[in-house]
Amino acid sequence: MPFWMVMEILLFIAAGAAVGLIVGMTGVGGGALMTPILLLFGFPPQIAIGTDLWYAAITKSSSLYSHHKMNNIRWQIALTMAAGSLPAAVLTGLVLTYWFDDNGSYTHILTTALGFMLILTASAILFKNKLMKTSRDDTEGNQTSRQAVKLWAIGAILGVLVTLSSVGAGAIGTAVLLILYPKFLPSQIVGTDIAHAIPLTFVAGLVHLQLGNVDFFLLGALLMGSIPAIQIGSKLTQKVPSAILQPVLAWLLLGLGLKYAIF
Repeated sequence: MPFWMVMEILLFIAAGAAVGLIVGMTGVGGGALMTPILLLFGFPPQIAIGTDLWYAAITKSSSLYSHHKMNNIRWQIALTMAAGSLPAAVLTGLVLTYWFDDNGSYTHILTTALGFMLILTASAILFKNKLMKTSRDDTEGNQTSRQAVKLWAIGAILGVLVTLSSVGAGAIGTAVLLILYPKFLPSQIVGTDIAHAIPLTFVAGLVHLQLGNVDFFLLGALLMGSIPAIQIGSKLTQKVPSAILQPVLAWLLLGLGLKYAIF
């Protein structure tokens, strides 16, 4: 194997490890950081987004069973959101497939959506606590018909935007659940959000796979770095508080979002 290829693989592993470490320490930032990093490495937007969707789906899957065993998942809520997001992701894929001539002709849409979702994700992180305090919904988790419509609509919007950008299934989904269900425990918010985010990122990843937008060689290298790093990061959480890291991460994402949305 040529020396340059070895160095390239090591660079991708290091990028996966860096993002995995941040995800483990803060619980956020996976998709929001990985896609801009891959763009920085010179990958086309469609490859960065398609590969990142598979990266996010695989890395999050490891925690689903644990949250289910601990009864952290409110399945009715997750399934209601999925009823909106999964069809929306498929429809977005059909539009990209049949409306555009090739996968290079919709890159401007992807980068604009990426910028918008990075800004939204940064805002969700920065104002999460304020959103919780201003929420007046006193439900304990019993889903009303009005809430079901809200969850379905929010899911549909996320389905479109996550498919276009690979960003938002985690942080924005979490913010929505915090607003609608302020009495949920943090573990219930995280578990329910993961239960919705995994199928959404898998379906969106399948859309991009069909479009030819997934680099599995790159994906394998990223996972080699991220999977062990996430475990290390989770153990460092007590030493480096997320209350410090999350605002720093949010301002970084905000700057990246403005870059892709405006320029």
